[in-house]
Amino acid sequence: MEPTPITPNPRSDISIGGTRVLAIANQKGGVGKTTTAVNLATALVAVGQSVLLIDLDPQGNASTGLGIPPAARKTGAYEVILGSATIGQATVQSEIPNLSVVPSTVDLSGAELDLVDMDRRAYRLRDAVAAVAGKYDYVMIDCPPSLGLLTLNAMVAADALLVPLQCEFYALEGLSHLIRTIERVREGFNPSLEIQGVVLTMFDKRNNLSDQVAEDVRGFLGDKVYATVIPRNVRVSEAPSFGKPALLYDYRCAGSQAYISLARELIERERHLRAA
Repeated sequence: MEPTPITPNPRSDISIGGTRVLAIANQKGGVGKTTTAVNLATALVAVGQSVLLIDLDPQGNASTGLGIPPAARKTGAYEVILGSATIGQATVQSEIPNLSVVPSTVDLSGAELDLVDMDRRAYRLRDAVAAVAGKYDYVMIDCPPSLGLLTLNAMVAADALLVPLQCEFYALEGLSHLIRTIERVREGFNPSLEIQGVVLTMFDKRNNLSDQVAEDVRGFLGDKVYATVIPRNVRVSEAPSFGKPALLYDYRCAGSQAYISLARELIERERHLRAA
């Protein structure tokens, strides 16, 4: 059977009611994407925002990192993408007030194949998210480390992307690839998609390479790069094994404080964007 063609569709504004939809994406794994999703969502709640985190990664690490047990994941992002459940039906309240989760289920690993022959296959998540516009300050989408149909759905649903970028030698090469993908998505599916910001992760101040990468990325993207950098931090790495964000595991550690700073910077950036 021939796959259903993906055709561009006029994008309605799902930012009504003040809700902003941010996809956290990078096609490269191991850059701190899920760590950023979990801890930034927690930090935003800590500074007074309400957040829905959609775990769109079949590995389900964001769900685990927020303490959502497997027994509570009977309905999740897979059912939302396929249209057999609404966002509301799939949402689980985390132990953190004002932070809700649409968890990842084991079935999500097969979603790419299921989507191939579906109508409006690039717009499934956007249509679902539109139903909760106005209920949260932020809807955050933790994307898989690939540029397949799940990530495409996230980019079509999002107002903007937040890109975690590890301070390593190949950082700019991967970023260039991602920017080309964003341009294609803007041309065909979501003309208002933008990079909300790039956050430098796993920064090691003892390593000259980290400083060089940071300098190169800032030279390439200017003020799109957040002033806040996320340091390598043992406590942040330990937190997921306890089913907790770093901010609950050790609020005072350097990594937790960095995410609090990032949340404040993000909110300030959003305030300027809305005022423009």
